Amino acid sequence: MTSNATFHQPAVLVTGGAGYIDAHGCKALRDAGFLPVVYDNFSTGHRHFVAGPLVEGDLHDRAALASAFRQYPIVAVMHFAAASLVGESMVDPHKYYANNVGGTLALLDAMRAAGCGRLVFSSTGAVYGNADSKALPETYSCQPINPYGSSKWMIEQMLADHRRAYGLGAFCLRYFNASGADASATIGELRDPETHLIPRAMMALQGHVPDFAVFGDDYDTPDGTAIRDYIHVTDLAAAHVKALTLLLGGHAGGSFNLGTGHGFSVKEILAAIASVTGREVPHRIEPRRMGDPTYLVADPSAARAVLDFRPSHSDLTTIVPSAWAWHQHGHPRKLAA
Repeated sequence: MTSNATFHQPAVLVTGGAGYIDAHGCKALRDAGFLPVVYDNFSTGHRHFVAGPLVEGDLHDRAALASAFRQYPIVAVMHFAAASLVGESMVDPHKYYANNVGGTLALLDAMRAAGCGRLVFSSTGAVYGNADSKALPETYSCQPINPYGSSKWMIEQMLADHRRAYGLGAFCLRYFNASGADASATIGELRDPETHLIPRAMMALQGHVPDFAVFGDDYDTPDGTAIRDYIHVTDLAAAHVKALTLLLGGHAGGSFNLGTGHGFSVKEILAAIASVTGREVPHRIEPRRMGDPTYLVADPSAARAVLDFRPSHSDLTTIVPSAWAWHQHGHPRKLAA
């Protein structure tokens, strides 16, 4: 495709666009009238998640990045691409600083060279570290406790500096527990190894995880298990489009929590899965993991005020059935008939 091709939609470069949240973001962009251009090296992404233009490349491949900006009328970037396994980051921190921080610097260079000054960044609640809160605000001190969280916090600081120095419009969206799947059951959580509670529990039901464990049943909560804020991936994707729309209207951006303000315990999640599937999730109880807080629930009031972020899919009666439909019909290791 040449640089003088005619396009009828504003294009958004979606780094890591072949991943879980990323693919849902692309769908939301298409539904909103944008042309998502996926930029992915497929180190963890999935080709069958891509629907539309694709530029295959690494963030450190400056020629490929420059080519993407030449080929398409890119008005903004949604930056999802990152290494994201907390445990791995503890044993291989260099990978996380090189990929996440270094890759973002390369992306910012390409954006500045192309005259593109708007970015929506996929951050994380991990920037707060060992916060233990039933209503965690953005003003809470960011003290990440692992290289994954540290890399995301460094990027937030980089973007704030670029906002001040160069006028970059940038939103940093701090996810809490992304969950669920698109109603089509054609895209959903798919990673190896799987580490998240809901998909791992469903894989245990399907016989793919023989050692599913609940870590800690002695927390100071009503049922003894830790409580987290679960946000449906469709709601996350919608928030990205809202942030993008504000940037295109001249908003400078900022950092915002994406959560519901309500938490569910591990046992409540397992009970919801049993209710939907008709089967109890086989599991064993293990001791608490070091660093796991009792509560981790967002205060979403700032996102509600600025982004008009009002989750409409993030109840368990939507999250769990959508995830189960994906595991039955779309996931490569779906339940045999």
